[in-house]
Amino acid sequence: MPVNLSAPDPAALFAVSGVRIGVAEAGVRKANRKDLTVVLIDEGSAVGGVFTQNRFCAAPVQVCRDHLAANYGIRAMVINTGNANAGTGEDGLMRTRSTCIALARKLDIAPEQILPFSTGVIMEPLPVDRIEAGLPAALADASENHWARAAEGIMTTDTIPKAFSQRVQIGGATLTITGISKGAGMIRPNMATMLGFMATDAKIDPSLIQPLAKRLADGSFNRVTIDGDTSTNDSFVVIATQKAAHATITSLDSADGQALVAAMQDVARLLAQAIVRDGEGATKFITIQVEGGRDAAECKQVAYAIAHSPLVKTAFYASDPNLGRILAAVGYAGIADLDQTGIDLFLDDVHVAIKGGRNPAYREEDGQRVMKQSEITVRVALGRGNASETVWTCDFSHEYVTINADYRS
Repeated sequence: MPVNLSAPDPAALFAVSGVRIGVAEAGVRKANRKDLTVVLIDEGSAVGGVFTQNRFCAAPVQVCRDHLAANYGIRAMVINTGNANAGTGEDGLMRTRSTCIALARKLDIAPEQILPFSTGVIMEPLPVDRIEAGLPAALADASENHWARAAEGIMTTDTIPKAFSQRVQIGGATLTITGISKGAGMIRPNMATMLGFMATDAKIDPSLIQPLAKRLADGSFNRVTIDGDTSTNDSFVVIATQKAAHATITSLDSADGQALVAAMQDVARLLAQAIVRDGEGATKFITIQVEGGRDAAECKQVAYAIAHSPLVKTAFYASDPNLGRILAAVGYAGIADLDQTGIDLFLDDVHVAIKGGRNPAYREEDGQRVMKQSEITVRVALGRGNASETVWTCDFSHEYVTINADYRS
């Protein structure tokens, strides 16, 4: 069961003017499941994206990058689950391009105006024939109100769909923001086996869409980790349809630009945290805050060392306050001149370690009380400066091993 996360109420997901979504059952890998999603985007919309930093990236990631760079104006996205089309070489690229060509013909647009996405099993050929056969049903299903269906249609090992909406007043107009995400395993910063799609009707200068996507990802999807594995297929796409009745935002640092970024960041953060809450076999949602660093980079370095430690994660699963594991992770994070006598450690309100040693007032039962909670905050003070960073992770359970051992079954 996901940690304090419920399936979205379709009625609470707001339509974004200029975006229509259709979902179908194409039998990409398994029958009788929603596995093909088409997103139709009105002409004139601005579209940007960030993708995995894994050098062994999937064919659709490569094609997406090429199509965004071509700057033809993105008009549609096609998303399949069940097959990642990764580790498939030139044949995989050909199959991805064939999918784009098939959809482009039905929409009377150029293939370069389509972004393709795949998620699922690696090193298997993409069944293009099944996807092409499913396109008419997906297109016939297209509606502004199908965000909840899309959230379900992009799932793989997720246990529940993930979607959030928000409305905000900017420049005298009401703006809508809606997004969906998927992911539960192979999740690590710099994107993961995750897909994220967010749309707004905001009117922004098209040159801002790419920096906006990166800023949003850096504050959300690039701060989550489940198992430390960076996937081949991660993608996060931001769409601005330019439909809202306000003056065009020409700077993300203007008052209106900052308001838009803040509202979209709230949605992106919820989507990213939902992935951790639904992590494979997760029973606990853990916030790791590192403060007192010399710069943000070393704070992240320490935070991820803690978040990726199997020893730390299994201790959280067992509710075992074996907190020396956290201090050990801080020590091997790679800060060469780290002074251990400046380090303090907290579990929520419990002050565990002070100046690198056990707090004389710390009691084991206090640590265990916090460790038994479903949501836990680990706070590490490095005593080196004023920088701070936060990441989100989960525990490791027996179920994580079971899910990944049986993934291809």
